[in-house]
Amino acid sequence: MNTEILYGLHPVNEALVSRRRGIHDLYLQKDPRSARIGRLAATAAQRGIGVKTVGPADLKKLTGVSGHQGAAARVDPLPTSAVSDILAAAETRGEPPFLLILDSILDPQNLGAIVRTALCAGIDGIIMPKDRSAPPTPAVSKASAGALEHILLSRATNLVPAIQQCKKSGLWVAGLDKMADQSIYDGDLTGAVAMVLGGEQKGIRPLVRKNCDFLVSIPQKGALDSLNVSAAAAVAMYEAVRQRQKR
Repeated sequence: MNTEILYGLHPVNEALVSRRRGIHDLYLQKDPRSARIGRLAATAAQRGIGVKTVGPADLKKLTGVSGHQGAAARVDPLPTSAVSDILAAAETRGEPPFLLILDSILDPQNLGAIVRTALCAGIDGIIMPKDRSAPPTPAVSKASAGALEHILLSRATNLVPAIQQCKKSGLWVAGLDKMADQSIYDGDLTGAVAMVLGGEQKGIRPLVRKNCDFLVSIPQKGALDSLNVSAAAAVAMYEAVRQRQKR
């Protein structure tokens, strides 16, 4: 059976809460002073999940990291969704769909930070390529503070057909490009929209950029010529949130 080791208090707790993954075993460091570890054990017991008490050295060996926070779980891989399923789920909310398309985000820490912001900003789902992208690993779940356990995620073989599918469903596709003449503050993000963000080094790939309906940029000043992609994603998503709430 293909399983992986999830680690960290937030990821393990959110996996228990969301019930999206099969959880086979829970590994907890014995610490009577930790209320959170105690709550994890109680939740697991209620669900009939086996709890194994282990030492910090065992947890480090199991997870491969020292930042396990005293908790780990052997889980099934994160379930992914078809683009059509994300679009259908978005329609049920009674608000204009709001999707995020990530083109070649390679750093797990950046991906995790983006997922965390996306969940807070009310993103209906994230579309990302199967290749040329950081996969949704336990490290990403840890970087997202467990948000990955809740977000709908589609891993597309090719982003262009996924973009075209969004367009056919009535979404406008807005690409974030630092060279775009139109500021993100002037672009209309109030309707059904899918926002595209490119990778850390090269941004949106040319063919993906070509399939965007319009491009927007974040105004910048100072000596550096670009924001970190997770910071840019946060600015872009919350500008959309601002516009949509104002509407």
